[in-house]
Amino acid sequence: MLRSVSLRDYMLRHPATVRSDATIREAMQVIVDNKISGLCVVDEAGQLVGILSELDCLRAILGAAYTESDPGRVADVMAKDNLVVAHPDEDIIDVAQDMLIKNKRRRPVVENGKLIGQITCRQLLEAVSRFQRRP
Repeated sequence: MLRSVSLRDYMLRHPATVRSDATIREAMQVIVDNKISGLCVVDEAGQLVGILSELDCLRAILGAAYTESDPGRVADVMAKDNLVVAHPDEDIIDVAQDMLIKNKRRRPVVENGKLIGQITCRQLLEAVSRFQRRP
């Protein structure tokens, strides 16, 4: 059995983040440097204000190339409405099932209004892998 079902024990602490006033190119570099598929967008106080995926960046870059314009800022393309977040004490199985239902690869983990982590499909797979290796 899993040693715990609490999300806190499996989440990625200190996920890569970007501010909403960053350029798309700056955000793309963070994504590439960290070999990840998206970023949590935070304000100066560390509160979650959006999510930016690599697909959001690609759309912005291709759109800018087509119109011969600047791709803009993170705030222009990030998802910011109806953000679904998790609390660190939520059950990892419930969060995983909801991520599958909503077809989302990541879920920010927020406590007292601040981003404290993120759970992604990779962390979920690692948790399952650890469970399967146990005698």
